[in-house]
Amino acid sequence: MRASAVEDPRTFLEMYPPPVIFDEVQYTPELLPYIKEKIDADRYKSGQYLLTGSQNLLLMEKVTESLAGRAAMLRLLPLSRREAEERPQLSLPWESKRRSSTKKSYAFQELWESFLRGGYPELVSQPGRDINLWHASYVQTYLERDVRTLRQVGDLSQFQNFLRALAARSAQLLNLTDVARDLGVAVNTTKAWLSVMEATYQVIVLRPYFANVGKRLVKTPKVYFSDVGSLCYLTGLKNPEHAASGPMGGAIMETAVLSEIVKALVHRGIDPQVYFWRTIAGTEVDIVVDTGGKLVPIEVKLSIKIFQKDLGDKSMPGYVVHPGDVRLPLGPGVTALPFANL
Repeated sequence: MRASAVEDPRTFLEMYPPPVIFDEVQYTPELLPYIKEKIDADRYKSGQYLLTGSQNLLLMEKVTESLAGRAAMLRLLPLSRREAEERPQLSLPWESKRRSSTKKSYAFQELWESFLRGGYPELVSQPGRDINLWHASYVQTYLERDVRTLRQVGDLSQFQNFLRALAARSAQLLNLTDVARDLGVAVNTTKAWLSVMEATYQVIVLRPYFANVGKRLVKTPKVYFSDVGSLCYLTGLKNPEHAASGPMGGAIMETAVLSEIVKALVHRGIDPQVYFWRTIAGTEVDIVVDTGGKLVPIEVKLSIKIFQKDLGDKSMPGYVVHPGDVRLPLGPGVTALPFANL
């Protein structure tokens, strides 16, 4: 039931013994101390209460009880591709437990249409929905509900400008001083707004990989939207061809790859250790996944496919040259080629 319908928490919990599911529990934070009391009365019994909500409960000022040590916190991000295809247990490519399976292939148009749509359950389950109207309504609801609940934002239109400025910088090194100057606000304001975005799981802040953990925290990060559909909406993209061949094409593809990896791990209950790698000379690897002892480097390249599309019959199959000794296809018309075979 909805937590907001509970008028007398103590009486209600006496009337309905566990297990009980409370939805939108953030609207009734006064319920939590009574739930804690019930849990403590029978600490060895797990799964007594399931609390769900559309906001990060622990960030709300009115919440005085965190249920620390008594609750497991699970994040639910927009659906990953594997979840939308009803294959949520599909392993990531580098995992040893990966099993061979029938792979779904996407035509160019279908792939980019899926990027514009994004991964929110309603849009995935109802392909006929107007995606532009849905995303517009979601952004407005997010501004009026979540942002104002978690932080006092006086000028919502200015915050919306911040969202669009952030989207335009997706997959780039994020300089909040430049963003603040462009918007005409204080740097501390943009830092606070970014914190709200990250805390409400709207964006993923990707930090550079260093063996020294302390350096990861102070060096310039990159920012990605957790839903590629939100990114496309905020940058004004409505057409698949325009999205793919326009200046945001590479950022959209990189966002899609990163969000797929993060969602696959988060929805297993794993805290993803994902970074990017960049040298002083400018050499960079887009995504680095720390698997707990080994690092998986991942490059996301869109330029070859755009080149082949724009040049048509003039374009021959493309290559990504690398210093290793393995030659293998990366996709239709693109091959990974060892330098020695060049």
